[in-house]
Amino acid sequence: MPGLALQKDSPCMNCVAEPAGVAPHPSPPPPHTTVPRPAPGLSACGYSSGTLAIANLLPSRSGSPFPASVQDPGLHVWRVEKLKPVPVARENQGIFFSGDSYLVLHNGPDELSHLHLWIGQQSSRDEQGACAVLAVHLNSRLGERPVQHREVQGNESDLFMSYFPRGLKYQWAGVCRALGLPPAHSGGPSGLQEGGVESAFHKTSPGATPAAVRKLYQVKGKKNIRATERALSWDSFNTGDCFILDLGQNIFAWCGGKSNILERNKARDLALAIRDSERQGKAQVEIVTDGEEPAEMIQVLGPKPALKEGNPEEDLKADWTNAHVAALYKVSDATGQMNLTKVADSSPFALELLIPDDCFVLDNGLCGKIYIWKGRKANEKERQAALRVAEDFISRMRYAPNTQVEILPQGRESLIFKQFFKDWK
Repeated sequence: MPGLALQKDSPCMNCVAEPAGVAPHPSPPPPHTTVPRPAPGLSACGYSSGTLAIANLLPSRSGSPFPASVQDPGLHVWRVEKLKPVPVARENQGIFFSGDSYLVLHNGPDELSHLHLWIGQQSSRDEQGACAVLAVHLNSRLGERPVQHREVQGNESDLFMSYFPRGLKYQWAGVCRALGLPPAHSGGPSGLQEGGVESAFHKTSPGATPAAVRKLYQVKGKKNIRATERALSWDSFNTGDCFILDLGQNIFAWCGGKSNILERNKARDLALAIRDSERQGKAQVEIVTDGEEPAEMIQVLGPKPALKEGNPEEDLKADWTNAHVAALYKVSDATGQMNLTKVADSSPFALELLIPDDCFVLDNGLCGKIYIWKGRKANEKERQAALRVAEDFISRMRYAPNTQVEILPQGRESLIFKQFFKDWK
C-alpha cells in the first residue's frame, strides 16, 4: 500500500500563536519529505518489502486463520509465529516476549469487544506487519465490531493492563521483567517458547465478572474543560482539579477544595455519562468532597497523603492546550493512496464533521494518543487501512514511536473521544 500523504493545502498545525509557557506544536514535514527512520523494533512508518506479500500468504475471510470460538466471551491471546496466530495457553497469558508481536482480544458483555495489537520492543518490522494483517482478518471475522488498540511494550493502556490482574511479564532470552509483580511471580519459561499450544480461550462461567474496571480521569480547565486519563494513584491528584475514579459498579467524582464550579459540574456530568453509556445505567455515582473520601477509594488508592496544591493559572493554560493540541483530518483514497486533509485545527470540533461515508484521524499525539474514527459507510479499503494510516501519521508528525492508537468504529466511541466534539451526548 502506498504511503500516507498530507494534502499540500492542509494548514499547518502551529499556525496559532502559542502563549508563553506552552510548548509549541512540532511542525509536520512537507508532504513528500522523507521521514527519519524510528528506532529499530518500534516501526511507526511503512513496513519492509517483505511484509507486502504477507496479505497474499494469509487465507481469505472464508478460510480464516481464527476459529469460530473467537466469538465467545472472555480473553483470547495469540502470538504471531511465521505469519500465523498461535494461541497462548491460559497459564501463560500475561507473559510477553519482547521479540514478538501479539493479538489480544477481549469479548465483554453486550458484544463490547476490544482488539489489541501488542508490539514488542525487539519485534521485526515484518512481524509487526503480519500482526497488523492478522488483526484485519480477525476484525473482519468479528464483523468489524471491536475497538482496536495499538499497544507498544512499556506503554500499555490501562484497559490492556486490566486483563492481567497479576501484571505483565516481559521476557528477553530467558530473563523476565515483571511489572507490578512480587518476586515470586517473576519466573517464567526461559527462552522463546515454540508453538503448539492448544487453546488461548479463557472461559468465563455464567455470571462471571468481566475484566475489572479501574480508571482515573483528571477534569481540568475553565472554558474548554477536558478529562484526561491518569495513573491510578494519589500522586495524580491535586486540590485544584476534579477527578473521576471509575471502578465499574461505583463511580466517584472527587472535587478538589480549590476546583472551580465548571470543573465540578463537568466531573458530575462525565461520571453520569460513564454510568449511562458504558454501564447501561447500572452503576452508582457518588460526588466526593476533598477530605471525605469513602473507604472504597482508600482501598484502591491507599492512604491519602498531602496533595499538591492547585494553581488557577494552570486552568487557563489547560484551556489553550485542550483547544489547540488536537486536530481533525479526513482520510481519502480517491487518488490511489491514503491522503489526509485537515478539516479542523482546534477543538471542540463540530460533530457534523464526522461523515459516515469516511474515516477520520483525530490527532492528539502531543498528549500521547491518535484516534481513528471509521464511519459505518466508509469504503472497505479505508476501514482496513486504519492502523497503517495511524502509524504513517505518527511517523510523519515525528511523534514518539510508542504513541498509543485507538481505532473506533462508528457507534463505539469512547467518552474521551466524544469530549473533543461539541454537544456530543
